[in-house]
Amino acid sequence: MTQTQATPRDHLPTADDFLLWPPSLQAWGYRIVDRLFATRTIPAGTARPWAYGPELALDVDALMERTVLSGVLVIKEGAIRLERYGLGLRPQDRWSTMSTIKSMTALLIGCAVQDGAIASLEDNVVAYIPGLAGTAYDGVSLRHLLTMSSGTAWQEVYSDPASHVNQYSRAFAQRRPGGVLALMAGLERAHAPGTSFLYNSGDTFLLGSALRAAVGMPLADYMAARIWQPMGMEFDGFYSLESEGGQEIAGSRAGMVLRDFGKIAQFVLDDGVIGGRRVLPAGFLNAATTQAFPAAENPRAPGITGYGYSWWLGEGMMSAIGFAGQRIDIFRAERLAVITLGAFPQPPHASEVEEAGRRGAVAGFVQAVRRAVG
Repeated sequence: MTQTQATPRDHLPTADDFLLWPPSLQAWGYRIVDRLFATRTIPAGTARPWAYGPELALDVDALMERTVLSGVLVIKEGAIRLERYGLGLRPQDRWSTMSTIKSMTALLIGCAVQDGAIASLEDNVVAYIPGLAGTAYDGVSLRHLLTMSSGTAWQEVYSDPASHVNQYSRAFAQRRPGGVLALMAGLERAHAPGTSFLYNSGDTFLLGSALRAAVGMPLADYMAARIWQPMGMEFDGFYSLESEGGQEIAGSRAGMVLRDFGKIAQFVLDDGVIGGRRVLPAGFLNAATTQAFPAAENPRAPGITGYGYSWWLGEGMMSAIGFAGQRIDIFRAERLAVITLGAFPQPPHASEVEEAGRRGAVAGFVQAVRRAVG
C-alpha cells in the first residue's frame, strides 16, 4: 500500500451542513466560503478610498458582544462614521453575504433594464431558461421572481435538513452541474403566479440564471462591469457557483469585505448613478421599494412591513437581510446606511427566541444611529 507524505492541512467545515453549523464553526466558516464552494471572482479595479467623518458616540462593543456581530459600518452623506470588526474578521476579509446578495441581484436586474438587455420585467422566465418549459415556472415572469411570488411550493426551513432550501444548499455544496435547476424544475405549483408571497431562495437562483442569459456573460463579470469597478471596490468579491465553472448562486453565499458592502449601499444612496453616469433606470429604486406584498409581523425581522423587488421594506427603510445576522439598512431620504454582519447561533443550537432578541437589539441599534446622526 502506497502512503502519502504527511503534510499540515486545515480541517474545513462540512459544506453540506452550512445552514446547520454549530456556533463553533460559524465565524470561521463565514470567512472561508470560497474554500468550501465553487466560486467565481468579481474582480476589483482601482480602489476608491472612503472619506471618514466624526465618529458616532455609540456603545458598539456591548452590542457586538451581545448579538455575536462580526462587523458594523455606518455611512452618512458618503462618509464612514463608524467601523468595527469582531469575531476575528479583519478589513481585508470577505464575509458571506448570505441572502443580502438577493437584493444586489435585483440591482443588477435594473442595470440590465437600463442596458436594454431585459426589455420588460413581465418577460416569461422560460424565454431565458427554456429548460423550465412545462414546469411550474412556465408563466412566471421576472417580476414574480423579484417579488417572491412565483407560486411554487417551496420550503425555506433552515433547521429541517429535508427542506427545499437545504436540498438546494447541498446541491451546490456537492457541486453537481444542473442540480439546483433540476430541483427547481421539479417543484409543484401551489398558487397562481403573482398572487401570494413566499420567500424562496430558489426563485433568486432562477432570476440570476435568467439575468446571465439576458446579458450574455457571467454575473460576476456583469457585477464587475456595472457596479464593482465603477464604484471603486477595495477588494475582489466572489459569487458561489452551483458547480465548477457553472451558474452563479444569485441568492446566497457570495463574499465581500465590510467596506464593500458599504459601497453597495452607497450605490443605492446615489440612486444608481456613478460618476455622473446613470447605471440604474431613473425611478427603478422607487419601483423596487414600492410594496409588492405585505410582510407579516416577524420577530426575526423587526421593523419590516413589506417586500418589494428583493428588498425588505420598513418605514423610510429598504433592507437586505441574510441568514445568521447579515443586514444592510438603507434610508435614502436621510443619506444613511447601516451594515451589520454576524454569526447568530441558529436552531437547533439556539432558540428562535434568542435569535429574535439579537435581531431586535440590532434593529434598536439602527434606530439609535438614526437619532445620533440627526
